[in-house]
Amino acid sequence: MDWRTGTSMRGLVLNVVGALLVLAGIGLVAMTARSLLNYRAVASLHGGEVVDLGANAQPGAGQHGSMVRVVGTPTVVEAPHDPDFNLRVNTTMLVRHVEMFQWREVRVGSGVHYELDWVDHLLDAGHFEDPKGHANPLSFPISGKQFDAGLVQIGGFKLGPVLLHAIPGTQRITPDPGALPENLAASFSRYQDYLVTSARPGDPRLGDVRVSWNEVPLQQLTIVGRIDGDRLVAATDAADGKGYAVQVGDVPVLDVFPDLPVPPEFVLSWRILAVLLASLGAFLLLSAQRDRRDPLLALGLGALVVGVVASVLWLGDDTRTMCAWLALALLGLLLTGWRLRRAR
Repeated sequence: MDWRTGTSMRGLVLNVVGALLVLAGIGLVAMTARSLLNYRAVASLHGGEVVDLGANAQPGAGQHGSMVRVVGTPTVVEAPHDPDFNLRVNTTMLVRHVEMFQWREVRVGSGVHYELDWVDHLLDAGHFEDPKGHANPLSFPISGKQFDAGLVQIGGFKLGPVLLHAIPGTQRITPDPGALPENLAASFSRYQDYLVTSARPGDPRLGDVRVSWNEVPLQQLTIVGRIDGDRLVAATDAADGKGYAVQVGDVPVLDVFPDLPVPPEFVLSWRILAVLLASLGAFLLLSAQRDRRDPLLALGLGALVVGVVASVLWLGDDTRTMCAWLALALLGLLLTGWRLRRAR
């Protein structure tokens, strides 16, 4: 009686522990799949899962269409050029600002007065309450304009126009009057950070023009974009309506996109552990019910159970991953069938 009771208790313990281990393996693979699916679902809003290439990144085989993070200071290969003023600057974007000294109408409460000031657009004196004596010029002799660099790279990647225009920051540059073409050298002189047409720059007159330029400073950037050949471009199909990010400094992906959950680590290790746990559980169940210790049969059963469950979890989300789990389940089935036939 004692022997039978001991045997029964041993079988019960093996069954309980074995079942728990199988469930632990299934739960572990399900938890890993859920974490990955959740991360990819949020990442898809920004264009897809981001591969971190880091600094000095270079184009490589099989990268086309991937969202990547690269870090580095832009290299200007073809600098922007303002041909009117013969100004070329080592920057990603050069912006010319043009202002004219004009009358402007100022209202304070019910009162109206007029003052001369630098304005970057034409003011139509015909709309003034008192246009007499406050007439403004009818046109600008030259207009403001933006000049983009012809080619900018970070590492081995060329930057597409959207990413180029998204680079933050601006700073005033000091023009060189000595580089002016002859037709403008007679009209413009340097005053502070401007080129002005004023005969007395400190005391401008109506109709005087001043020109200044701003550049985008070259500094370390973090760029997230989609690889298109050797270019980084915006992911036009991204649900967030942008599909890219450009930030100053070395910024981690989770700081670039704060809504992203923390991606699971050691995914392959967790998957292997899930199969091993389920296999160990199957081994204990076989030992209890058949009094048979067959590690290969247990491994086949563990791979079969975990592979079937995981393939169902990935159904409709990632065909490649689903097929990999189905292949594992098939291998488990073949191994299980082979061991069962050998046992007969």
